[in-house]
This record gives sequence, structure tokens and C-alpha cells, in this order.
Amino acid sequence: MPDGLAAGLLAGVNPVFGLYGYLIGTIGGALAAGSVLMTVQATGAMAVIISDVPQTQTGDGAGIVLATLAFLTGLTMFGLGLAGAGRLVRFIPTAVFVGFINAVAVSIVLGQLDTVTGYTSSGDNRVARALDTALHLFEFDWLTVLVGLVTIALVMVLERTPLGALGMVAAVAVGSGAAALLGQGLANLATGLFQGMPVGGSMSATALVRSAGGRSALANLVAAIVMALVILVLGQVIGFIAMPALAGLLILVGIRAVKPRDIAMVMRTGPIQLTVLTVTFVLTLIIPLQYAVIVGVGLAIVLHVARQSNRVVVKRWEFGPHAHLPVETDPPRVLAKSEVVVLVTYGSLFFASAPVFSSQLPEARGDCTGTVVILRLRGKDELGSTVIKVLEKYAADLRSAGGMLVLAGVNQRVHRQLRDTKVLEQLRAERVLTESPQLGESLQRALRYASEWQAAQQEGSE
Repeated sequence: MPDGLAAGLLAGVNPVFGLYGYLIGTIGGALAAGSVLMTVQATGAMAVIISDVPQTQTGDGAGIVLATLAFLTGLTMFGLGLAGAGRLVRFIPTAVFVGFINAVAVSIVLGQLDTVTGYTSSGDNRVARALDTALHLFEFDWLTVLVGLVTIALVMVLERTPLGALGMVAAVAVGSGAAALLGQGLANLATGLFQGMPVGGSMSATALVRSAGGRSALANLVAAIVMALVILVLGQVIGFIAMPALAGLLILVGIRAVKPRDIAMVMRTGPIQLTVLTVTFVLTLIIPLQYAVIVGVGLAIVLHVARQSNRVVVKRWEFGPHAHLPVETDPPRVLAKSEVVVLVTYGSLFFASAPVFSSQLPEARGDCTGTVVILRLRGKDELGSTVIKVLEKYAADLRSAGGMLVLAGVNQRVHRQLRDTKVLEQLRAERVLTESPQLGESLQRALRYASEWQAAQQEGSE
């Protein structure tokens, strides 16, 4: 009960709506969620999102707006589940997730300062309102502050006793698969019908069910039934619960939801991950959560593309007369006459890396008669039109200088791309050698072809 009421308070709506969402969401999630143990309830992240929708907090129709929002949330999640959108969760980097979770934790704390201090702050966002509250220390209602502090102290003391399992847990939305999205969607549809606030999957509540010995969805059903009985028996008592007490609970939850170890891990990973975490964290505090996550994911993708585009490396493999393995060296800047140059590429070949890749290829300047460049492409599943144009131009430059380009280790997908774009005809099909299960076999064929071609060139010149 306190958890559901606190979720409603955090969302800025009637706490009873949070209680309804908690109850109906738990039942709906137990019956429909893809995971037998996943708990669906009114979460802190969802509550913070709702708090950014003012129509749910004021006016005579606020309850209807909230129920409509829950119903539409259910329809959206159900539709995404049918479309298999649960797979998209893997595109959310850990840096975004850590920044989001910790910012939600801070938002939970900042969002309760008015309630726990008795001072009505002003500002465009939670950070501005928190600063306004800090600057008006002498306008606090200290009895209200005392209620919040006593609540926090009681929770910390009671959780050291056998009653600790009944303590409030932090509820934060967790990414899930398609089946879980379907279940959460159905739970939100049911919650909307009963005028509760939107719900989502909760990591911590699910962990609590597991630690309590839950082995199936029956555990969540029993929890919902017990909650319903408590509401029926103690329904009159709900109105006497002090809002500062709930605010104190939420502040404690927010503080404990901060994960310094996760933040430190991301910081040590590198500057790009730190940038993504910082941007996501700051934006989550000042703009609606959903937009902050979108910006964080978008920034992570852009930075990843930029980093990968600059990590393409072209190396030369030189084979000794009796050596079984090649020696890797830097490629020559300019090709010499009648030499065979074997090149290998490391990194992703795509549109953004094409200029970097092109700049590292040896230049075909002057007389390159009899020169063969063998480009090993094993492991490259797709090239894209930009890289294919680079290969087409490089092959043309070699031909103009009297040389030849041979591609080795080409997989079927890349071969099909070259064929469909008509570039295979310009390269000549016999000079595009497909890969084989035996490593190095395609490269050996390319070397033999180069040797035969050079011999034919010499005979023709004689």
C-alpha cells in the first residue's frame, strides 16, 4: 500500500490512483506477462514521466485523463509487443541505461522536496525547483520535515528486523522482450479501465518476489489478493496517511536507487561512454524522460558510428619464400611496377568509414604495369554503395595505370551486392574470388591468378 500511494504522490496525482495502478497492474502482469516472475506495477520511472503531464494533476477531469493515458499506454505497448519491438531494447547502451536510472533516482528525491519541506517552490524543472527550495530554508515547515525524517528513520530501523521484507522497494522500469511488452500492455489496459495510473515492469519488485521464494506467477497473484484485502479492511485508514511520510519513503528510495558503482564502471570505460551517460543524466533531469532516453540513444549511435569510421585500418601481408604465415606491415603509399600487394582491412567498412578506407589504399600513380593489388575482404558481410564506389574507382585507377584489382574472401552477400550493382562486370567476375571454409584458400587462388596474369602480361610485352 505505501508503495502504491507513494507512486501516485511521485506522479503528482491522487495517491489512490497509484494504489489502483499498483493493484490492477500486479494482477494483470501476473496473468499476462511473458515472464512468470516479472512484477508489473506503478514504477518510479513511469511516475516521473506522468509528472510531466500536467493534465493528469489538475482540473475536474484529471482522473479521466490519467485513465485515458494508462489505456493508450497499454494499446501502444501491446502494439509494440505484437510488432516484436522488444528486440530494440538491445540498442540501448549501458551508458544510457545507467544515466537514465540514476537520473530517475535523483528526480524522485527532487520531486519530493516540496512535500517533505512544506515549501511550494517555483521553477521550470525539478532542478530549478530544488534550487529554489534550498534558497528558502527559513520558510520550511519543520514539523513536516520532522515527519519525513522520522519516516526515513523508521524504515531504516524496521528493515533490520524480520519486518524488513515488507519494506518499500525502488520500482524502476526494466527493458523486456516482446512477450513482456504484451503483458505490460494488457496490464495497462486493465489499469486504465479501473482508473489507475500507468504501470510497467519493475526490476526491484521482481527481485523481491524471487528473494521471497516466488517460483511462478502465482506469487504476484497472491500479493495482489493480499493487497486487495488490506485495502478493503483498512481502506478508511488510507486517508490518514501523512503525505510527508510518503515523501520520506520516496526520498529514501531515490537515494538508494543511485548506483555509484555502475557510474564508476561507465566512467572508466572511456570518454564516449562518459559523454553519453552525462548527457542522458542531465537531460533526464530537465526534460521529459522519454525524450532524454531518445536523445541518449541517438547520441550513442552517432558517437559509435563516428568512432568506428575512424578505426578502419589497411595493412599489407608479405609472404616470404618459405614462410607459412605472412608478415603484417604498413601498405606502400605508391604502388611500384610489377609487384603483388596483398591488403587486409580491419574495422567496419560502411559509408562513414569509406573516406578513411580510401585514403589508406596505395596510390596507382605513374606506370603500374603488371601490378596486382589483392584486397582480402573475408569477414565483411556487407559493403554498402559508398564503399562499392570506392572499390569501383580504385579498380579503374589501377586499370588506367596498367594494374589490376583482385578481391579475395568475398562472401555471398557481398558478391550479390557487386553483381546487382553491375560493379562485378567492371571488376570482372574471375577477379572476385568467393570465400571458402578453408582459411586462406581464396587468398592462395588470388595469388596464383595474379602470378598467371603477370606471366601473361610479360609474354604479351615480349
